[in-house]
Amino acid sequence: MNIEIFIEVLRNSILITGLVLIMMLMIEYFNIHSQGRWFYKLQGSKLRQIFLGSFLGLIPGCIGGFAAVSLYTHRLIGLGALTAMMICSSGDEAFVILAMIPGKALLLFGILFVIAVIAGLITDTFIFKKPQSSLCPDNYTVHTGHDREIPSIFKASSYRVMKHPSKKRIAILAGIAVFIAAVAGGFLEHEHVHGEEGHLHEYTYEEAVTDVAEYGSTEAGPIHFDFLNERWINLIFAGLSIITLLFTATADEHFVKEHLWNHVIRKHLLSIFLWTFGALLVCQIGIRYLDVQHWINHNMLTVILLAVAIGIIPESGPHLIFITLYAQGVLPFYVLIVNSIVQDGHTTLPLLAESKASFLKAKLINMAVGLIVGIGCWLFT
Repeated sequence: MNIEIFIEVLRNSILITGLVLIMMLMIEYFNIHSQGRWFYKLQGSKLRQIFLGSFLGLIPGCIGGFAAVSLYTHRLIGLGALTAMMICSSGDEAFVILAMIPGKALLLFGILFVIAVIAGLITDTFIFKKPQSSLCPDNYTVHTGHDREIPSIFKASSYRVMKHPSKKRIAILAGIAVFIAAVAGGFLEHEHVHGEEGHLHEYTYEEAVTDVAEYGSTEAGPIHFDFLNERWINLIFAGLSIITLLFTATADEHFVKEHLWNHVIRKHLLSIFLWTFGALLVCQIGIRYLDVQHWINHNMLTVILLAVAIGIIPESGPHLIFITLYAQGVLPFYVLIVNSIVQDGHTTLPLLAESKASFLKAKLINMAVGLIVGIGCWLFT
C-alpha cells in the first residue's frame, strides 16, 4: 500500500476524530448544564410532538434520540414523532458529517427535517392512528445533571480544581491542547487537492502560475473569505476547542470522570477513530486501484438498496462508508440522504429493548421512506 495514502488517511482520521470528540464534549456540557430541561418542554398536539421529535433527532450524537425514546415510552409523544426523530437522527455520524462535509451538512439536515415532519404526519394521520400502550420503563431515563456537576468558567473558585488535577483531567486537557495546536498550525490539513472523480493530485507549479495569472493568488481560486473551506472550518473548531478546554479545566471532578472520561473518551474515542480510519482507507484504496465510480454508476439501484440495508444496523460506524464516498465525490448526494433517513446510530437501542414492536413499526416506515426517496431520485435524475 502506498505510504502517502496511509499518511493521508491517518491525518484525516485524527482530524475527524478530534473534531467529533470536541463536539461531543460540548454537547455533553450543555446537556448537563441544562439538567435535561431541554427535552421535556412539550405537551400537546401531534404536530408539536412531531416537530419536537424532528428537532431532537437533529441533535448530533445519542442525547436527542435517547430523549425522544424516553418521551415515547412515557406516552408524551406518539409514533409519528418517534419516526420523525429516527429519520432526522444520524447518531454519532452527524458529528462526522459536520466534520467532513460542513458545506453540505446543513442542507442534509434541512432535507431530513422536512422529510421527517411529512413522514411523521402521515404516520400519525393514516398509518398508526391508535395511541401506543404505556411502556414507562423505570430503568431508562434521559441523562440529567445536578447543580454540583455543572462546570462553570465564570466563577473564580472553579479554578481551584486545577491545584490538584486528576490524571484523567490532565489527559483530556493535554489531548485538547495538542489538538488545538495541530489544527491551528495546519498540521492536519490536506496536502493535496482533489482531481476528477475523487482522485488526488499534487498542486503543481503550472497550476499555481495559472492561478496567479487568473486570480492574482497562488491559491486555487480568488482571494475571498470562504467560511466553509477547510482552513476556516478548522480555525472555527480550534476556537471551540479552546472553549472546551476551559470547560474541562473548570468542571468538577465528577463531571470530568463520569461524563467526559467514562462517557465520551472511553466509550467513543477508539470506536470513532477505527471506524473513520477503516472507512477512509477502504475508500481511498477503492478510488485509487478499483473502478468504484464505474461500478456505482452502473449499479445505482443496488447501491440504494445497500444504503437502506446498512442503515438498519443499530450502531454507529458502518454508515461512515457512505459519508466518505460522498465526500470523495463518488456517491451522489441522494444516496447519502437515503442512508441518513434509515440509519439512526444507536439512539433507538433502548427502544429495541423496551418495545420491539414499536421499533419494528418505526424502522419499517423509515425504510419505506428511504426507498421512496432513493428510487424517486434515481428515476428522475
